[in-house]
Amino acid sequence: MSLPMDDQGLIMHWPFDEGEGASALENVSQVRDEIQYVFNQAEFTEPTGPQWRQGVTGSGLLFDGYSTSIVHSVNQGAASGGPESLSALSIGVWVAPRSYDWGYESKLTAIVNRHNREREQGYLLGMFRHGCWSFQVGLEEGGWTEIWSPDGHELPKNEWSYVNGVFDGDQGEIKLYLNGSEIARTSVPRGSRLAEATGTDLLIGKNNHSSQWGGVFNLQMFSGILDELKIYNRALSAEEVAASYRHVLDSAHGGVKPQVQYDEIKLDRTPLLQDRHRPQYHVSPPAHWMNEPHAPIYFGGQYHLFYQHNPLGPFFYHIHWGHWVSKDLVHWRDLPVALAPEKDRLAPDGIWSGSATYDADGLPVLFFTAGNDSASPNQSVALARSTYTRDGDPDLVQWIKHPEPLIVQVKGMGAFGDFRDPFVWKDDDGWYALVGSGIEGGGGAALAFASKDMLNWTYKGPFYQADIQKFPYLGPIWELPVLLPLGTDKQGESKHLLLVSPVGKGADVEVFYWIGRLDKEHLSFIPDREEPELIDVGDFHFTGPSGMVDPKTGRNIVFTIAQGDRTSELEYQSGWAHNAGLPLSVYLRDDGRLGIEPIQELESLRGAKRLSIRDKSLAEANVLLRDVQGDMLEIQVEMEPASATKLGLKVRCTPDGEEETLLYYDFNEAKLLVDRTKTTLHPGEKCRGVQGGKLELLDENLKLHIYLDRSMVEAYANGLKSLTTRVYPSRRDALGLEIWGDGELVIKSMEVWDMHSIWWRSASAVFPTS
Repeated sequence: MSLPMDDQGLIMHWPFDEGEGASALENVSQVRDEIQYVFNQAEFTEPTGPQWRQGVTGSGLLFDGYSTSIVHSVNQGAASGGPESLSALSIGVWVAPRSYDWGYESKLTAIVNRHNREREQGYLLGMFRHGCWSFQVGLEEGGWTEIWSPDGHELPKNEWSYVNGVFDGDQGEIKLYLNGSEIARTSVPRGSRLAEATGTDLLIGKNNHSSQWGGVFNLQMFSGILDELKIYNRALSAEEVAASYRHVLDSAHGGVKPQVQYDEIKLDRTPLLQDRHRPQYHVSPPAHWMNEPHAPIYFGGQYHLFYQHNPLGPFFYHIHWGHWVSKDLVHWRDLPVALAPEKDRLAPDGIWSGSATYDADGLPVLFFTAGNDSASPNQSVALARSTYTRDGDPDLVQWIKHPEPLIVQVKGMGAFGDFRDPFVWKDDDGWYALVGSGIEGGGGAALAFASKDMLNWTYKGPFYQADIQKFPYLGPIWELPVLLPLGTDKQGESKHLLLVSPVGKGADVEVFYWIGRLDKEHLSFIPDREEPELIDVGDFHFTGPSGMVDPKTGRNIVFTIAQGDRTSELEYQSGWAHNAGLPLSVYLRDDGRLGIEPIQELESLRGAKRLSIRDKSLAEANVLLRDVQGDMLEIQVEMEPASATKLGLKVRCTPDGEEETLLYYDFNEAKLLVDRTKTTLHPGEKCRGVQGGKLELLDENLKLHIYLDRSMVEAYANGLKSLTTRVYPSRRDALGLEIWGDGELVIKSMEVWDMHSIWWRSASAVFPTS
């Protein structure tokens, strides 16, 4: 088929057919433009170029949403759209968006632009919230003119669309075309001319005047694939636009609209696998930002776990629900985003934390915090159902939101404006929910609700609130309440575990818990002890709890987020922020205390056993440890103090001791501690100082179960407490281990294993398709 037009007036054309490399050819000028991309130069992983993908013809360029862009210097003049050609401008481009921007400061996510809005100069083709899009121009006669896609003509995610913006000053028209058809037009005065944006470069994938976020990140950057970007200094006719669209379909796709394969556009974790600080057997998003993992549920032989996720970059911004699935709670598979903000009245501004349970038919449902900034308060409890019953979706990829919120906060229902993170469970009598909030003028609280049908809910009052005068560190607001059954104690009394995460002024942002009794009649909680306890005594690295009763084993499983403890600058450079902690089994011990242990399934990650010793002195053990190196290890050690009052293990040690991290127990203070004063020499890393907390061993030997996973360090002491921390050594040889004590001690036993990554093996090998 011959070309539909002779490309008369074509002034710029990026075919994006390179398929590799860090530059893109502009065909008309034959100028190669550098592609900005965070991993062109990389500090913590191997440098790698921008990501190229299958385009509509040849290859296309994948834009990551926060770092990928192209700068093209434009000289004034007719060949560049200068004064002799300002009476008309046409832009055509194939776009496959992966994510939509939230619309901060009402600015467009730029596909291509060369504009100055304040001066009313230049042009901008871009997207806005929920896939709507716009072509905007500044006129020499004065005025900034915008034309927007009408409802029903948004750009769908993960699909190809052909978009055109046409400015015809002589005829006094601006038009939008989608997939070859006109969808909108607006009038400007006949004879209008485009105002030149002097001194401004043409940018692809980045707004000329993007908003700043966190002092580091540029917002309004395109996320997805672009291909065949063309700019003309004349107004294309409707026939020419339609012919261009048909030409691609007929010449390369058998006459049908090209499709995007999900594997081509999804976030790719491959560039991050070599990052020397990114954990490899802790579950994490493929890239970018996560906070709490939540809503664990077991269905159809698989565990599902969701997480708070910004798919646009490694920063807290436009929150979606990411999704993993696993057969064993250890090896996970990345699935598409489960819930995203949409153009509706329910949750247009964020899908925040929640939980999962089963409906009356035993099918999974998700309860989430619906973010709607046009409502007051902007948080309510909403529900989504799986499409499983309709299409047999075994991975529960598709979810449909109930159109209205189920629980809306009113005055007198907790601290007004703070109402989030529903934890829902079901028993034979119906459904129950806890929602994180506070008490007006008081402290944090979990609010209780009950329902007979899962859709209509009755407020039952505060489930539990602590005395903020006695415990000011519990803060004014509680998030992420979790209630799990612990069975009966020695006296035959039924016990439950209540977890909360305080936030707000004066709050200690940790996971606190109480063991106590559930008063089901009044839907309230009576703790055994008024003072709360910590599961983890690290510093802000074990937060955001969620939990489930495992239907396979009856265990209580708790999931948390492990905060990254890094600056925004380092998260930008790394391309990721945060990961989940290891899944924990929590249970009621015979002595009435809470027991915590990493789940047994983690043993499947063990590789070679590097060390196994019994009854050695400190000196003897350290001689044997000289040959044990690694940043992905499992360590079990029992130490008996002789004259030592402080004893523990140094990890991530350089041979000269310049960098090291010390995990230890102080018998005099009864504290489990980590000393990070020598953890890193990197000037930008934040991990410093000594952290820890109370642990009563009651004349037991110290038993440490330690997991090293690059920057992650998790230490479990005697099945009673954990200490989660982060380490980012600057030196690559910070791989050693050393037993430490301030006196004599006996190493009763010590075993060390290499640990495997959960990501290296192919998904088909770990999870064969049915």
